[in-house]
Amino acid sequence: MDILIIGHSVEDHIFFRNQLQERKPGGIFYSATAFRAFAEPEDELFLVTLTEDNNYHLFENIYKQVNLQYSSRVKAIPKNHLMVFDDKERHEKYEFITEKIDIKVKDFSRFSGIYVNMITGFDVSLDDVKYLKENFSGPMFIDVHTLSRGIEPNYARNFRRIPDFDEWAKAFDIIQVNENELLTLSDLSEEAEIAEHLFSLGVSVLIITKGEKGVTLYSFIDGLKQRFSLHAVKVNTLNRIGCGDMFGSVFFYYYLKTKDLIKSLELANTAAGCLASYSNLDKLKYLKEDVCTRYNKEKNTGIRC
Repeated sequence: MDILIIGHSVEDHIFFRNQLQERKPGGIFYSATAFRAFAEPEDELFLVTLTEDNNYHLFENIYKQVNLQYSSRVKAIPKNHLMVFDDKERHEKYEFITEKIDIKVKDFSRFSGIYVNMITGFDVSLDDVKYLKENFSGPMFIDVHTLSRGIEPNYARNFRRIPDFDEWAKAFDIIQVNENELLTLSDLSEEAEIAEHLFSLGVSVLIITKGEKGVTLYSFIDGLKQRFSLHAVKVNTLNRIGCGDMFGSVFFYYYLKTKDLIKSLELANTAAGCLASYSNLDKLKYLKEDVCTRYNKEKNTGIRC
């Protein structure tokens, strides 16, 4: 199974209680890490991103394990100053916004799925998305992420109604948002109504991540409409960065592999919980083992995830 992964690489500067905690890899790094952790030896992951010489060492451990033939090296990638809070949505301010990613792929026939994460909101354009849709007939996933935020003159990023989002939605089978991002998709305010609207545009699955409240999924597949909700995995939360990226990547990988919505949702939820419990990035090397162990314990099974 070959998967195309698209999104900006970002150098994160993370602040908690107004103190700089650390400088580390961010953006599509978390998605690539999740796909790499769960991929089988016969799978090939193609990452479409931008990198820079000065901080490539932050990403190298994961990026050397994926195919970068469609990626490009640039002078500088975005630096994102993240203010993380205990009780509310994080604040983002970009030091630098790089150019959009050039989609160099011409032949999409080898891919089982395309995953797009709008890390900066400028990763790809609507024209790029339409190009992907015109040339690929398989499942396409988008994490709306920072597409939901505009950009102020001081580079602060605030939520706004996404221009022409209906046109974006028509290209994708699966859309992931958090509760704040959900309200930027349309003028509607009720999640069930928003799901119905997206279904009318051709979307099959809407995933709404809700932090400590868990996750809700709406689906419309083969004429059957369904709604599922899961509680968040109970962990001692030490990290709040990258959990949504991890969730979406694990969900999409297992959905491509199994077409099982529930199992894919459960494994993704478990993966996000595991990442939230990690005190540092070194623990990511245990991700698949931790997810499988916790999942099998909760389900009282011994299956290989």
